[in-house]
Amino acid sequence: MMKKNIAILGTGSDVGKSILAAALCRSLADRGFKVAPFKSQNMSNNSGITPEGLEMGRAQIVQAEAARIAPHVNMNPILLKPTGEKQSQVILNGEVHGNHTAMDYHRNKGFYFKKSCEAFNRLEQTYDRIILEGAGSCAEVNLMPSDIVNFAMAEYANADVILAADIHRGGVFAQIIGTLACLPKKYRDMVKGFIINRFRGDIALFKDGVDWIEEQTNKKVLGVLPWYTHFKIDAEDSVEIEECTNFKGFDPDIPAIGIIRLPHIANFTDFHALAQIKGLQTIFIDQANHLSKCKAIIIPGSKNTRADLEWLTKNFKGSLQKYYQSKGRIFGICGGYQMLGEFVDDPDGLEGIPGKTEALNLLPVQTVLKAPKTTTVSEFQWADAKGKGYEIHMGYTTLSAGASLIEINSRNSISCADTDGCVSNGGRVAGTYMHGFFDSSQILSKWLKTIGLDGNYQCDDMHNLKERDYLLLKEHFETYIDMDGIL
Repeated sequence: MMKKNIAILGTGSDVGKSILAAALCRSLADRGFKVAPFKSQNMSNNSGITPEGLEMGRAQIVQAEAARIAPHVNMNPILLKPTGEKQSQVILNGEVHGNHTAMDYHRNKGFYFKKSCEAFNRLEQTYDRIILEGAGSCAEVNLMPSDIVNFAMAEYANADVILAADIHRGGVFAQIIGTLACLPKKYRDMVKGFIINRFRGDIALFKDGVDWIEEQTNKKVLGVLPWYTHFKIDAEDSVEIEECTNFKGFDPDIPAIGIIRLPHIANFTDFHALAQIKGLQTIFIDQANHLSKCKAIIIPGSKNTRADLEWLTKNFKGSLQKYYQSKGRIFGICGGYQMLGEFVDDPDGLEGIPGKTEALNLLPVQTVLKAPKTTTVSEFQWADAKGKGYEIHMGYTTLSAGASLIEINSRNSISCADTDGCVSNGGRVAGTYMHGFFDSSQILSKWLKTIGLDGNYQCDDMHNLKERDYLLLKEHFETYIDMDGIL
């Protein structure tokens, strides 16, 4: 009998921990357990907002949705949002705690572990079972003494550990045996079994491999999960877009939307609603030589707007202006909206060295970065189309011409009558602070029409698509995982 709390730890990064935790949350929830996810520390620029207007990692928001509960910052008390190679904005219990270098953060690990344990205690008072998620490899021997995410947190939570390994990247036997060999005995004893993820081919041919792992470790292989393509679950990190397609496999007969892959891209999940439309291509690009092939270009959010703006100016400005002059359509979200304006001013150095950076001059707006951070779940309206999204940004943007894009009807469940965004006089350039802009079928259909795509595209609400995908995830998981063994 396993303990009530379970930790999904990994042999490495991107082995599928987040998805496995989500699957386990849905499976247990549908068995009648009151279950919640937990990850003490996330590092990701792909965040979201709770109903209270607090910020947390998207992975635990996905897992909360899978568990059929509302997300809460107790599920992810610490979120690190990288702003450069050695510095991150620290979000503690949903609010900005400051910008810290890796060394500063490392020196204060004791404080952050205490805060994580306090959040876990609050969560455990409400739920029957907690599904913990680890980070990276759980066997980084140089980091283990100060690790607050993997075994130290699992030990505090009195959780049994399931070790996830990724067979697709090869070396799965060495992944498992090597991980156990790096662990002290008390941590090895916490590992009760393994899930082997992303298998391609005939699973029956891997039976000898399963037998060998169980003989060598005296621990159970709880299942081998095949590769899946029939559903999509929001990812925590931008691994899925790190290799830009740049029109490899481009079909000239299918309309394309180009999304510029900024170096510090944030909230790339804004575009999953576009990616699911049949008869439409969504392409992440980091080169400017094919813009003319796109029906529209989108500049996404950024965790370091001025740095990404400098990169964008160097690599794309001339091409974007040429694209605009040739009647192209350009849309910006959050940081991308700020970049479309006249300048981005950071007088207090919130993102680095204080200063002002000239922007693309495609919208008549001016941005000043100022604390505190705006974090809201918002309901909005674009003419007669309604949607729901979220806002995460520093500072404010003012319009000197043009018109607002959308009306805000409520923020964090409080009614309001605000406006957001800007659309140029010609209507071909627009921007908004609203993440999740495309998740409403009404908004998505309207936007496609504004860029000249009047065809019969099926635009489903992302909420409905997510529920379908959580069901498919559960079915896939329970088909190949020994749930009786886990329970």
